[in-house]
Amino acid sequence: MSAPVVVAFNSHFKIINRSKHRYRVMRGSAGSGKSVNIAQDFILKLGDPKYEGANLLCVRKVNETNRNSTYAELVGAINRIYGDQADEYWEVLRSPLMIRSRVTGNEIIFRGMNDVRDREKVKSITFTKGKLVWIWVEEATELQESDVDILDDRLRGVLLNPYLYYQITFSFNPVSASHWIKRKYFDYSSPDILTHHSTYLQNRFIDEAYHRRMMMRKEQDPDGYEVYGLGEWGELGGLIFKNFIVHDFDTSFGMFDSMHHAQDFGFNHANAILTVGVKDGEFFVCNEIYVHEMATDGIIELADRQGLSKYLAMYCDSAEPDRIQMWQNAGYNASGVMKEPGSVQAQIDYLKQRKIHIHPDCVNTIKEIQQWSWRKDKKTGLYLDEPVNVFDDAMAALRYSAEPLRRPESIYSNQRPSGW
Repeated sequence: MSAPVVVAFNSHFKIINRSKHRYRVMRGSAGSGKSVNIAQDFILKLGDPKYEGANLLCVRKVNETNRNSTYAELVGAINRIYGDQADEYWEVLRSPLMIRSRVTGNEIIFRGMNDVRDREKVKSITFTKGKLVWIWVEEATELQESDVDILDDRLRGVLLNPYLYYQITFSFNPVSASHWIKRKYFDYSSPDILTHHSTYLQNRFIDEAYHRRMMMRKEQDPDGYEVYGLGEWGELGGLIFKNFIVHDFDTSFGMFDSMHHAQDFGFNHANAILTVGVKDGEFFVCNEIYVHEMATDGIIELADRQGLSKYLAMYCDSAEPDRIQMWQNAGYNASGVMKEPGSVQAQIDYLKQRKIHIHPDCVNTIKEIQQWSWRKDKKTGLYLDEPVNVFDDAMAALRYSAEPLRRPESIYSNQRPSGW
């Protein structure tokens, strides 16, 4: 079988896709297209009989986050390249995550490096056919240098197919200029290393709304823009929340002492709805709806399709009473959260005293909490007790989710829908 290949690439990545260097090290801004490019490159190669006997390992620090990152990107690449014939060429499994080419027998598997047990699993990887020749480490800055050394040791031995070559691909948004990745690969010259830098400005597939959001960040958060907008090395200091953990957990209602929704309204910036469980005083972000440029009635339809519970209370930005009314009219138990001077800081202080658990499916919440920071005074360089008001929509919803516990009297007793 020959694949019906129709796929578009950004020309900026041509050198990466043709590289046989042992280390492809790709730093870039959010929206640069690097992960989409990597996924398409791997799918084309793994499905090509020329590369028979090659297998790919995809790695994240926390294995569960592969589902919404590397796995989702690779499945998306298959669907773009093969269209309606995808099932003829690829076998895609969800439990456990695994992808196999029906043409070559080449496989893609997914692992984490979060603890000793995860690392031991990586050491014992075997494949039905061929051997491990390629590794993709997404969000590589999450890993320790020792984690990568373990992965690197797995790529060894004679390759019988002359077209095959050992290679580790790293992709990440740079944060600290003192990170070990910069020292190990960017500050060291070797014929085995190819480094690459990309930004959203070079991505010809990016939309205008994303450009506007980045310009907003450039104005309001210059330091964050340097890192996440331009992919430059920097020190993203002043992070607000460090008391969170990303892991898989049971999101069923019965697992928690209480459960509710929280919503931050938006259009040009994101409209974020979080479903939050509370257990023994700790917060569990179980689910998210996170959309841009969608009218309220469209978001309600989306929530209905996704089965968002109408039984649970929903705490919303009280500055949007008309939108709250729309949700109430649709049968949701929506109320407004009272805003008062100092309430944002008080909500943050309350949440900082509790552990925050985030399900790996909540990818936008994870992205926001990893970069939400205090505003820096341009003259003194000191951080102010004021958060940066950009890329913080899920964080606003998270703040609202704290109000029924922090200050129950702050919830407006809005009239409930008829028959509630």
